[in-house]
Amino acid sequence: MRCGFRLNSRGRSGHVMSGLVCGLDVHRRFCEATVVDWFGSVVESRMLPGDELYLFLSSMNVSLVVVESSSYVYPMYSRLRGIGLVVIVAHPRKTRLIAENRLKGGGRDSKCLAELARLGALPSSYIPEGGGS
Repeated sequence: MRCGFRLNSRGRSGHVMSGLVCGLDVHRRFCEATVVDWFGSVVESRMLPGDELYLFLSSMNVSLVVVESSSYVYPMYSRLRGIGLVVIVAHPRKTRLIAENRLKGGGRDSKCLAELARLGALPSSYIPEGGGS
């Protein structure tokens, strides 16, 4: 599996991906995780406490994890990177604007994040090297 990451001139992720994408909606005590395949089909969707999330992601063999920036995301970002996952932190305001215009419906943030990443339409936030540590 190959997964690379770069930003295009508009600050959107231009990742090269094969495999599964996981969108995470991070809350204080749990995370909503939705895994989609290259074609946009939902492979798995779960509500998980933080400690179970890492085992779930390892077992699903995802190639990319997408989380929306919040106060809870930085420790998670470091831990996900630490276990070898490619992580994109989505810009919350820009992501919300795109989602409201393109993906009306379901109301599930984790699925929306995974879909935006899969489509290459995800505005990302800058995380400095060693971010979240």
